[in-house]
Formats: sequence, structure tokens, C-alpha cells
Amino acid sequence: MLDRNGIAQRIAQELQNGWYVNLGIGIPTLVANYIPQGISVEFQSENGLLGMGPFPFEGEEDADLINAGKQTVTMLPGGSIFDSSLSFAMIRGKHVQLTVLGAMEVSDQGDIANWKIPGKMVKGMGGAMDLVASADNIIVAMSHTNRKGQSKLLRQCTLPLTGVKCVKKIVTNMAVLDVTPKGFKLLERAPGVSVDDIKNATEGRLIVEGEIPEMKF
Repeated sequence: MLDRNGIAQRIAQELQNGWYVNLGIGIPTLVANYIPQGISVEFQSENGLLGMGPFPFEGEEDADLINAGKQTVTMLPGGSIFDSSLSFAMIRGKHVQLTVLGAMEVSDQGDIANWKIPGKMVKGMGGAMDLVASADNIIVAMSHTNRKGQSKLLRQCTLPLTGVKCVKKIVTNMAVLDVTPKGFKLLERAPGVSVDDIKNATEGRLIVEGEIPEMKF
């Protein structure tokens, strides 16, 4: 199985040269550390950053330079800082080619729940609603199951939804899957994970066609 960094590294393979990319809170922020060679992308954060680089080394942090998750970040030469209203205008205007989000649940129709668990205190939805409503290409980074071993890839989400039929691809610690009208289509499996392991960990409809290759890094 993959750890958090492995999930981020696999998602980084989806990046294309010249793209503007929004990275959500959690695992998605790690994608900036694994940009493939020969690829130039601009990472955007909804709190008003464009041109984020990898996380700073210990001792080199700038407490005034943070992403939407309040983590210290670096800025690449030519990066810019602006107010959040301009940042959301960029998002709503569909000027971001890829959005990478974390999730607590995803349905096999592409619905996503990633902002609230009833009964637990949260600060708010943040930029997630705007991102899922405006982005044409959403990849979700998440663990395949919760701490109890229960699937987080479901027939229908049980938690409050952030967006409906918006997720295009999912990368978990076990697999890479496309979201299709017929359900989750298994594309790749993580090292050491079998197709049967993935079937047993997936509650939603799962499509398995032919030999499923192991992820390559």
C-alpha cells in the first residue's frame, strides 16, 4: 500500500506542462514535492497564492507565507500574492486546469463529501464548494478505507455532500480509479495490493477489466 507521500507522488504523474493546479488541504498539498522532470506547472491556493513551490526545509519557514491549510510554503521565482476575492475569481472563471482534493467519502457517481462530519465542530466549508462547482478536472486523494476498515468509496455518500457528480479520478493508498457512469473503473493497483483486496475494500460499484497493472513511479 501507499503512504500519503506515495499517493501524492502518483497524482503528480497526472500533471501536464503549463497547467494551473489547485491543491486542497491534506494529502493534496504534498503533490508540489513531486513534480515530474520536464514539467512546469503553477500551483494556486485559494487564500491568494500563485506559483507555490515545495514545502520549506526545517528552519527555512516563513510564518507569513502559508497555504489555505495554514501550512508554511515556498514561492517560486515569479510567484504572486493577491487577495482571496481575486483567487476565487480565478477559480470560478475556470482558469484552473486541475483541482486535487482530499475526501472523507466519494460515491461511484462522482459525488464528494469532504467538509463535515455531523456532530463534530468544523470551521466551515472553505473553498471546497467553489472548487467542485467550477473545476472540470477533479482528482481526489484519499485513503481507501477509514480507521475501522470500512470503505470510503461508496454506492452513495452518507456524509453531507460538497459536490455532485464532479470527481473524475481517485488515487487511494490501494488503487487508481476513474469515475464512470457505471461506477469506479480500476486502472492501477498499489504495490503489494491485489485486485481482490481492492474489491473487498470498495463498497461502490467496481469495474475490473483485464489485467490490472501495478503502479509505477
